[in-house]
Amino acid sequence: LPPLPRQYQHSCWLLLVGFLLDLADGAVARRLDACSALGAKLDDFADFTTFGLATALLLQPQGALDGLLAIAYVMAVFARLCFFSTGIPFTYRGLPCPYASSLLASTFLLTAGNVTLLRIAATVMVLFMVNRGLYPHDKVLESQHWKKLVYAGGVVAVLFLPATVASVYCLAWSTSYIIFPFAVWSCSA
Repeated sequence: LPPLPRQYQHSCWLLLVGFLLDLADGAVARRLDACSALGAKLDDFADFTTFGLATALLLQPQGALDGLLAIAYVMAVFARLCFFSTGIPFTYRGLPCPYASSLLASTFLLTAGNVTLLRIAATVMVLFMVNRGLYPHDKVLESQHWKKLVYAGGVVAVLFLPATVASVYCLAWSTSYIIFPFAVWSCSA
């Protein structure tokens, strides 16, 4: 694979670490009973900036159409965070943006920054985020043991394994949640 520009490579790693931290921060806040309306809004803002703006920059917009895709991606994250609420406990409407970012960062790393493939994947992720389909709430660290093992494997992969292995792991994890949300991620251990 040809070398990636270092800033994009670092951005991908920060997005993957952010994905892992996002799954952990909710668990810690709930465990400490530290959830508040302000805290939830700040978390939404952090998700918007991290998983919306940072991921859109990976698209490397260079023209009007590229810029529109980046704007559409950011607006999909914004709409997903602000307007899709459900009255159903433990479910989301629309794909949670950390999973879309994890998929895009992994795709970027695995394809050596192939912008065409990344833009196709981003377009598909926009459609998943604005779709009002249901996804299970991803309380990975407060759930079955196998989900905790998946999370621990993600931490090990991102921190200690070669880039290709970590990228494949995160891509498989994100894809399984995106394609089979209830078949895989709602079942009991």
